[in-house]
Amino acid sequence: QVQLVESGGGLVQAGGSLRLSCAASGRTFTGYAMGWFRQAPGKERELVARVDWTTGSQYYSRPVRGRFTISGDNAKNTMYLQMNSLKPEDTAVYYCAARPSGVNVWISWGQGTQVTVSS
Repeated sequence: QVQLVESGGGLVQAGGSLRLSCAASGRTFTGYAMGWFRQAPGKERELVARVDWTTGSQYYSRPVRGRFTISGDNAKNTMYLQMNSLKPEDTAVYYCAARPSGVNVWISWGQGTQVTVSS
């Protein structure tokens, strides 16, 4: 099973940028899909972006489309989420997750990293 560790969260002013990292251990990206989720206080966890390393397909939720970009470094087994033009409503705990390609259940989760965007 893949172990995931996020990093890169912090406090940033509105309009700023952050890059989150998700380091995967236990296996490589091959055959897996990975995603970024977020959960704001009092709200449900929501999918922000995902990538299927097998097919190359990507998905972004409407609130972040055009501002966030998901990428990966296979040599480092690390996935990134570049977040630009941040807004206060992006404030949340961000989690990375992984599942085998073609499986609809996310089976591995990181511990989360806090992102706070001040107005």
